[in-house]
Amino acid sequence: MTDSVSLPAQVRQLLETAPRETLPLTYQQLAEALGLQPPRTIQRVAQALETLMREDAEHNRPFIAALVVSRRGEGLPAQGFFDLAVALRRFPADPAQHAEAWRQEFERVLAAMR
Repeated sequence: MTDSVSLPAQVRQLLETAPRETLPLTYQQLAEALGLQPPRTIQRVAQALETLMREDAEHNRPFIAALVVSRRGEGLPAQGFFDLAVALRRFPADPAQHAEAWRQEFERVLAAMR
């Protein structure tokens, strides 16, 4: 099983090296790529992504977590992503602006990875 201390680092490395055409990944695809086993696989992925969001905000980098989306809904990250992005003062508080803010963040991450 993956060591929870190193999981955020493993997630970052996997996302940074993922072929562009495979992005965005779903939370489930990311969990499988990491070899995570139940229970709580998606929860552990989400916690690692939140850690990365805090690191990225601290270092003024685009959120690499924007490369991961929910398989449910409209191909956007889960609500926790938006809640934390607002809390970190990177996204507007208005939920009507979240999808566009995510699209812009997604493009910033891809540009930073070139």
